[in-house]
Amino acid sequence: MDRTTTLYALVEELRAAAPRPRTVAALAARFEVSTRTVQRDLQALMESGVPVRTALGRGGGWTVDPAMTLPPVRFTADEAAALAAALAAAETPYAGAARTAYQKLIASMTGPAAAAAEGLAARIVALPARTERAVRDAVERALADGTVLRLAYADASGRASERAVEPAGLLTAEGHWYLIGWCRTRRAGRGFRLDRITRATPTDEPARPHDLAELLRGSAAATATRPAALPPLAGP
Repeated sequence: MDRTTTLYALVEELRAAAPRPRTVAALAARFEVSTRTVQRDLQALMESGVPVRTALGRGGGWTVDPAMTLPPVRFTADEAAALAAALAAAETPYAGAARTAYQKLIASMTGPAAAAAEGLAARIVALPARTERAVRDAVERALADGTVLRLAYADASGRASERAVEPAGLLTAEGHWYLIGWCRTRRAGRGFRLDRITRATPTDEPARPHDLAELLRGSAAATATRPAALPPLAGP
């Protein structure tokens, strides 16, 4: 069993036992390796960001949070290289998560596949994002938490305004990213170009849910579709 497969198997063993902890000795016996090898692999998982945790004392051991991990996904070398290249070049909302995902993907690959992915990523360049990191972080948080966002915004002519927005989603068009939401100030659906948001302040106030397609209806983006690489997820 190669190293990547072993690490996947270790995570799945902890996931299956969760929330009960598994001792290093039990894991070593399960995979027929030394306790030293298990300790090394658990440390590697922690360093790569996998949410494995240890509890000391009687009844302690190692656990993983099943809600924060995904089951193993088998990529072909071409698929892994394409993902690695796209993640390495990401200058979009969620760029921070894309970078750490890239590091984890590369770390899980070995041999020619890893070299090919890194080589392809090295031949792709991206201009630095003009959106402030603090603005991107605030937009990401508001979308994830479903909360109202307060914006300082400058339109195409440079006129500044303060807005309270209920976020609905993100739109990308012609090299720009837009926050689509219900503008409480204008009492209508609006799109805000991220690089024109000069300040974004998250709040703890819950936002009403809004249908993204409905807000885009009648606008220049009325025919917008999900990227072909992101089809709707099938139900359980």
